[in-house]
Amino acid sequence: MPALVPSDHYGTVVWLGRVARPVGPDLIIHGEPLTEMLLGFAGFVGEVHAGLTRPSCSRVTMQYPKGTEIRNTRQVSLVGAEELAHIAAELGLEAVDPAWLGASVVIDGIPDFTHVPPSSRLQGEGGATLVVDMENHPCVEPAKTIELARPGHGKAFRAAAKGRRGITAWVEREGILRLGERVRLHVPSQRGWEPQGRVQETR
Repeated sequence: MPALVPSDHYGTVVWLGRVARPVGPDLIIHGEPLTEMLLGFAGFVGEVHAGLTRPSCSRVTMQYPKGTEIRNTRQVSLVGAEELAHIAAELGLEAVDPAWLGASVVIDGIPDFTHVPPSSRLQGEGGATLVVDMENHPCVEPAKTIELARPGHGKAFRAAAKGRRGITAWVEREGILRLGERVRLHVPSQRGWEPQGRVQETR
């Protein structure tokens, strides 16, 4: 029995990009747009987040000392176009350049994108498939980058992006993502977690 169910939710790739060099002491993100992205099992070659493993960061400090080598489930950063537009409106900008956020992929058409279930799959028409790891919380680097590009607007980023910053993901099936390509959301079939135990129905 399949554990992943194809949903009726489709999105369109409206932006692709990469961060070609690490963020330095200035905390500025140097992102750049692409027209296509060749994804291998280690992610996108030439992107600073690529690799089969990575050093642990602030996201997992409750599990590992910072710098511990762990499996890289943060190969790709995805943002929803609708949420990006909402962030821009909150900041008083006409638009937010995805490169300022270090985004890899912007998807249009999937609602509440930041909260799609972990372990969901986003599968492109050509077969390239990404596994959703978790929500990508707002951090200081995009705020600094936005402030540099649009003075007076970056400081409010963390509040504006809360719950709208997108997700991180890793490559399950290799392939090429292209601008304009349609992706389908596949979700786990399991019920929600009930740590207190399920309430037994009375007859």
